[in-house]
Amino acid sequence: MKSEIVIHVRPQPRSAAVNLLSRQIPQDQPRGSDLLRSIRAALNGSAPDTVASTYAPTYFTEVAGSDSWVEQELSWNRRCVVLSHGGVIRRKWDFSGEGQSVQYACLGRFAHSTEATGPVHGSAHYTSSTNKEEEEGEEYAHPAGDITQFGPFHAANHGDKPKNELAQEVVPAAFVFLRSIGKVFLSNGVDYTFSLPFLVRKAWPLYPHGVLIQRVLEPAEVEEARFTGDTLLPTIFSITNPFAEPAAIGITSGIVGGHGDTPASLSDEDEQCSKPLAPLSAAEEVVWVSTHNSDVDVLITFNEEIRQLAVWRYTYVKPKGVFYPIEHGRTKASFWVQRLTEHPLTNLPDRWMERFSAALFDQRHDGSELRTLLAICIHGTRALVYALPVDEAGQCPHANYLTTIDATSVVPIRSTRAEIWDLLVVKPGGTVSILTHGLYDLPIQLRLPGSRSVQTQDADDSPNPEVKNIVAAKWECVSSVTLTCSGGENYRGRFDILPQDSLVSQALRVLALVLPKQEAFDVHRKFLEAWTPHYFWTSSNAEFHALSLAISFVLELKPVYPFKDGKPPSSPWDKFCHLTANSRSFADDPALQRLKLPVPLTSQQYFFFTLKPNPLLAPVLYALHMLAEDLRLTVQRYDSLLLLVPLVCQIAHITRPEWVDYWKRLCPNIMPAWPSPSTIRADTLDDRIPVWPPDMTAVLYGRLSNPDWKFLPYESPRLASLFDIQPSFAFGNAEPLLTLQRVTTAYLCLAGDSVASTQRRAELTVETLIQTWGTAKKGLLFLDSLPLGIAAPLREAIRTCQLSPPGNWRSEHYELVGRRDLAFSVAKVQPVHFQQGLYQSPETYVNSHHRVTISSLVEQAKSASIGEVDAVSGVELDLNGFSKIRFGQDRRLEEVARMLCSSSVASARLVERPELNEHDQAKEQQHQVVRLAERTLALPYGRAMFTFGTVQTVTREAYVIPKMEFSVRVQPANVIATPEPGKIPPECTNWGEFHNGVAAGLRISPGARGVESSWIAFNKPSELTPQHAGFLFGLGLTGHLKEMLTWHTFGYLTPKHDFTSIGVLLGLSAANVGSGNKHVTKLLAVHTPALLPTPTIDLNVSLMTQAAGLAGVGILYLGTKNRRMAEVCLHQISRKDLVQPDLSNEHREAYTYAAAIALGMIMLGQGSSTPADTACLHRLRVLVHGEAKSLTGTSSRPTFDTNITSPAATVALGLMYLKTGRKDVADILEIPSTIIELNRIQPSFLLMRTIARSLIMWDAIGSTEEWVLTQVPSPIMEAMQEHMVAKKVADDAIQLAYYNILAGCCFVVGLKYAGTARHEAYMMLSHFFDSFSRFVAANGVAFDHKIKRSAVREGLNLVSIALCMVMAGTGEISCLRRLRYAYGMYHQAFRYGVHVATHLSLGLLFLGAGRFTLGTSNAAIACLVTAFFPRFHHVSSDNKSYLQALRHLWVLAVEPRCLVARDVNTCEAAYLPVKITTREGNEKGISQLISPTLIPDFGKLLSVRVDTPRYWPFFVDLEHSPEQKKNLLKNQTLYVKRRTAFLSYTEDPRGSRSLFVRSGSSAGDAATLDFPQLTDAKTHPASDLTHFISSFSNDTLFLAFADYFSRDDGETHAERIFHAYCHAVLLDSILQDKMETLQSHLALYQYRTQPESAAYFHLRLQDLRFAADFYSKVFERRFCGRAENNPRPPLIRENTVSGALQVLDKRLGELAAQPRFNKVFARYARGETIVDAENFDSPGELSRSLAWYLLRNGVPSASLLVILRQLASEAYKQSVSRPPPEGTADVKGLDVGIKEVLRGTGTKMINAFGSGWSGSSLDRVIDAWQGVS
Repeated sequence: MKSEIVIHVRPQPRSAAVNLLSRQIPQDQPRGSDLLRSIRAALNGSAPDTVASTYAPTYFTEVAGSDSWVEQELSWNRRCVVLSHGGVIRRKWDFSGEGQSVQYACLGRFAHSTEATGPVHGSAHYTSSTNKEEEEGEEYAHPAGDITQFGPFHAANHGDKPKNELAQEVVPAAFVFLRSIGKVFLSNGVDYTFSLPFLVRKAWPLYPHGVLIQRVLEPAEVEEARFTGDTLLPTIFSITNPFAEPAAIGITSGIVGGHGDTPASLSDEDEQCSKPLAPLSAAEEVVWVSTHNSDVDVLITFNEEIRQLAVWRYTYVKPKGVFYPIEHGRTKASFWVQRLTEHPLTNLPDRWMERFSAALFDQRHDGSELRTLLAICIHGTRALVYALPVDEAGQCPHANYLTTIDATSVVPIRSTRAEIWDLLVVKPGGTVSILTHGLYDLPIQLRLPGSRSVQTQDADDSPNPEVKNIVAAKWECVSSVTLTCSGGENYRGRFDILPQDSLVSQALRVLALVLPKQEAFDVHRKFLEAWTPHYFWTSSNAEFHALSLAISFVLELKPVYPFKDGKPPSSPWDKFCHLTANSRSFADDPALQRLKLPVPLTSQQYFFFTLKPNPLLAPVLYALHMLAEDLRLTVQRYDSLLLLVPLVCQIAHITRPEWVDYWKRLCPNIMPAWPSPSTIRADTLDDRIPVWPPDMTAVLYGRLSNPDWKFLPYESPRLASLFDIQPSFAFGNAEPLLTLQRVTTAYLCLAGDSVASTQRRAELTVETLIQTWGTAKKGLLFLDSLPLGIAAPLREAIRTCQLSPPGNWRSEHYELVGRRDLAFSVAKVQPVHFQQGLYQSPETYVNSHHRVTISSLVEQAKSASIGEVDAVSGVELDLNGFSKIRFGQDRRLEEVARMLCSSSVASARLVERPELNEHDQAKEQQHQVVRLAERTLALPYGRAMFTFGTVQTVTREAYVIPKMEFSVRVQPANVIATPEPGKIPPECTNWGEFHNGVAAGLRISPGARGVESSWIAFNKPSELTPQHAGFLFGLGLTGHLKEMLTWHTFGYLTPKHDFTSIGVLLGLSAANVGSGNKHVTKLLAVHTPALLPTPTIDLNVSLMTQAAGLAGVGILYLGTKNRRMAEVCLHQISRKDLVQPDLSNEHREAYTYAAAIALGMIMLGQGSSTPADTACLHRLRVLVHGEAKSLTGTSSRPTFDTNITSPAATVALGLMYLKTGRKDVADILEIPSTIIELNRIQPSFLLMRTIARSLIMWDAIGSTEEWVLTQVPSPIMEAMQEHMVAKKVADDAIQLAYYNILAGCCFVVGLKYAGTARHEAYMMLSHFFDSFSRFVAANGVAFDHKIKRSAVREGLNLVSIALCMVMAGTGEISCLRRLRYAYGMYHQAFRYGVHVATHLSLGLLFLGAGRFTLGTSNAAIACLVTAFFPRFHHVSSDNKSYLQALRHLWVLAVEPRCLVARDVNTCEAAYLPVKITTREGNEKGISQLISPTLIPDFGKLLSVRVDTPRYWPFFVDLEHSPEQKKNLLKNQTLYVKRRTAFLSYTEDPRGSRSLFVRSGSSAGDAATLDFPQLTDAKTHPASDLTHFISSFSNDTLFLAFADYFSRDDGETHAERIFHAYCHAVLLDSILQDKMETLQSHLALYQYRTQPESAAYFHLRLQDLRFAADFYSKVFERRFCGRAENNPRPPLIRENTVSGALQVLDKRLGELAAQPRFNKVFARYARGETIVDAENFDSPGELSRSLAWYLLRNGVPSASLLVILRQLASEAYKQSVSRPPPEGTADVKGLDVGIKEVLRGTGTKMINAFGSGWSGSSLDRVIDAWQGVS
């Protein structure tokens, strides 16, 4: 009987979905007239009356595990669609509510945008600012001169995303097409609905995503086209985007690329862009579309008119320029087709399309090109097979017709090869075959499963019933297929006959590269036939056994069983003995090695016999030998190696017996006998392969030791060319021996002769490893799998790079060399702080994990049951451990939080006055309460700064805003006094609430996630409140209001609630600062009459809101130099209806200032000498000094009020010409010096002029007291000096001028040095702060003294703010003391404005709890001038002189310049000294700072260096590395890696607890590594190693190692020695920070102590020799960096390796000294036969001892020794027999010479590495020779 492969199939029931749907179909259709029926049919279209199904396997990448294919089925009837997975119903969609029937449905994949709000409503956001056309129309959008208005952080955080690159993910989806709408249901829950302009006939999923639809062609349309002669409209469309029309499919002349990583493109791209799209003709009807299982995606169509079938290649090309659709060209199509071939079809049977099948299969490289086969099967004809070749560029020019095959149905399945698809063919006779290896036929027998009995070798008597008469195959899923019989029964079968054993699959792949096509297929087929009787079992090495039989069959080798006995096994024990399992497997297990095992039956042993050797023996031997060499390089696969080597040896016995000798040395237990020269048959030898086999370890060693040694990276396809064979390439041309290839490639870089420097070679090696593996994790796993010796050079290279890594690597490279700190500094995605799985340091853990007590749980339960919500004080800082490190030494943060908290009851002390009665005392108390309320109302200003950006993530709950508490606890009476109702007017509290809302909004960090439009709307109260208005303004300032949808805004603006309007308008402007956004401009215009065509229109908007609108214009167009807006603002400074004060315009002053500031912001620093600017300058001059008096003296009414316009225009001038240094402009603002002039001008104007002048002459600003005093005009200065020294009375005007000018100068110094903490500026400002404070505290009765005091008070406000601007974010303690004092003053003279200034100063000092500081870019200066504008309010409701909301614009000047060093393993902030290099002008300076610290302006920063012995060195070069600069700007974080031997500075400030100090110079340790022995542990200073390590290391590996291996409680002597060794290893690893060596040291210990009987003893010995030779002979010379004068110690000390080898050598010496060993060795040296002699103790011991000796001493093989012996004796005879010139008489010298020649020849013959053939063994061989002769 022909042996066939048997596959079991099972009957397939109807799926649950089909059952469900068929029950729903209404059976009796309502009868009606024919007309009614036809109308109904027209409405339904092609909707099915029965249940239809489509089937699609989906590959879930999310699911881990190999077999993550899901068999999906989509079934539908007219009303309902059901999705099932593997027969289980998952989703059901009912469309009866739609009133339309389902036309068609299919499963596919869909690309969907992962943006939170996606491109769905682009215009709905305020972010989508300007389109291209708009920008072109906007001449002033960006200034011509390239002045950067914003600081470096603005660009880093506001960089726009490139528009086209929206993040997309491809998701499995179900597509349902109704009559006029289509629906897409994504597996992640998103669904889309879109309109369909036509009826869908059928749909097919496309690759990579989208769906192809064919519409129904109406007969009327065809008629019309025939009548008019027009071409029909296309019928085939693709849908890839739910928001776009279905797109036609374009025809192209060629598709390039599209496989692998190269994106597809069109070869005629340019033509396609310029000419109209050529769509697929309407006559083409789609028959079949491929799902993606090859490099070419295929579409097959049939043209009814010309009756031909066309094959197309289709591809997806991303449409270009989505935003500007052009009439024709590329943009309309996203899928393109290229015609590959056509085939005429005649006399087709009816309904042939239903039974049409096609398949792409066998996609692989066939030795000459990459190609895919396509089978097309039309019922009733022979199936056609085409080859689709793909060239280098990814082009598939045409399909080549190959042949026809007999088939009625074809499907692609994954059956015999893992990555390549085979073809399942149903033959006309009703049988099934698999076509594999191209078109080789593998017949399959289908059976129904019966009862299985454990099969013996022979087949069962009663086979299970066979399944015949198959007519079709369908619904394939990877390797499962449904087969339909002629009787209509369906059977499901799984054709998965892949070998599960990786050794077998690797062997098959290797053989396919050396055997011709037929033989390769025969091996595969024979293997499957030998495996099928075992039911494809994978246990007990059945697979490998089957493969051995297959190879012996193909190579015509006959297995001979010399010891076989005929009787079958009877008892179960005998059967157990018969199993082919390895009985050696317990030899290495100390617990199970004494187990009595069944003795392996000798009857199982066999050898191959052949009369005429097959010429393919040699290539097969070579291939399998290389496979074995590959297995030698992976420690985990040694067991497979022991299986394979016997097969290699059996073949080698015939062709090259020396190869048997080679393997017998490495695996001595594998075969009973040593090959002996006496038994070799010369006629079977094959001279095409070398005498001694290629030993890869020797090759690698030779490469390391001598870089001139040339070899290529290993490639199996080269083997066939050695033997002139055309190999089969059945598995493609991919490399099966990957380990070998990867190791050789790495070694080539490691010892490149072209690169001299050790460092560069090491870098190349690391780059190669990453290039091969992609990620560091995989690379490290690869290194761990290599044997110790092979991995050692690679690890040394990695260590070289770890100590000095290059600066231009990617993060994967740094991860591989163990420098995670550097990896994070260049990583694109930053790690989340405190993510799961990070170890916290012990100290943090103890401090942060408090045990929960029962009472606290009870408290929580109580409060929860009552429904209490924890109140928020508003001063919480959620800054995980940051603040503790930043200000950890004292409680300054808590103190500031206490002062700025407005939700707790304040306490005040009243002077006791017993003479007052009760009523008066109550009145006194109320006075006090009201005064404190003034202070409470001003607190949110400071709190906003203090808590700025401290909330990193927003929760889904409503955002809580802390309440304002006005009650006061009055001491000493200790009563709580609350303000009487009506005592604090509501307009006062309203503004307090507004600022409170701003403070709450600003707590949310600008980078916080989760602030979306819906979240903002969710927090909207039912009634608009000032508090919510402030909250919105806060969100705007941090940029979150950009997320707000346009239609949400109207809900805020329509009620005309002043506070909300101000908050939203300013917030939106601030969120889009400097962008000139169109949408926001429109909103502002509606609230600002000045921007409307008729400014006189009455908008019913208060002047205050109008002022906010104008200010918003300034912010929105900041620095854009937009002439139109500037013009408007200039006119508004002198608005006509604001000249005379009256009730309607009480805010006229605030409005004027807003207009002036807006003008200054728009023209910020852009003032020039152009005519437009000159006109503007002239107008501003008039506004400052008033209109010139007319000569006639007739006084016309002034058109504006100089008292208001003068200071406003002054500020506008200052900002417009900021930093320009224009002396002529500064002189317009000259400060008068005579008393007459001074009396004509308000003293406060002088303050403004001083500030504006200095802004213009920015570079002249100094930071010393001298500079300040030179700014005061000399007459004023002289008068004041006389007043102070000689006590001479000075005029009031002069005194007031003096103080105002000084205050202005101080303010400007504060601006210039904002955020720099510059020492001299700080000293100077402190000096003025103190002297002003003294004046304010002085008492005077006279009225003029009060006036002066009030002026000085205003000045002091400015000085205090200036001082804190300089010290912003530093939390400097003496500033805090001064402000604490000021905070405690709240008597009568201290009005609201004073408190505001004090709290602003406090907030600035602790900006963002010390994480932020101020910038000095142009925009920042403008915002600071606006925020700290020198007009302070008298009461909290006062907006007359200046709009209070503008006080918060400081946010736009904030920069996060706090450099935090975080430990890369724990992500905790760490104290760390850093060196920072800055550039001031042309000078470079280096400063030492302790992080976390504020760093200088990024523009001046050159580099940051971490240079401390406790951390790995780290250098951030901001000048030359833009990537690192970008990361630092974004995260302000340095990731540092602590060295393992040290503690962090937090835990060990003095460095007294490092390992070096603790362990002393423990000299004993190194010796313990080389020679493990017991030292007296008590004398050892680090004997408490476990405790010690846990005290400072948070690495679980170290802790566990210390815990389990370094203890001192060993039971036996051996255990105690092992613990001592581990102790030394751990100490060594930690001291030098080389964790990776723990594993290597343990391996060395295992090598040193393993018994000779261990299965892998000889393999490990060879590995140990490699390591010893590498460290003793190569490392110093080529790896330690001595050549570059940078030597470093090796990871493993040379003595440790050679110590281990020495121990083994000692054992070998004892063994070799035994006489019985001598006997055996002598027989080997003479080439006599050796059988395991009985005088050795255990079986196999003889082989093991001999192999050990031969391997260690590098003795040539027996056959070589025989030849050498003959040569030596001949040479000896000749030399002795001749007289001296030719011969010699010196016998001794002759012996020595012959010995040397022998040794050299022998070593060369077996290319041993390192020391070669050892002298002692040579002497022994010669003794053996002479013992006979």
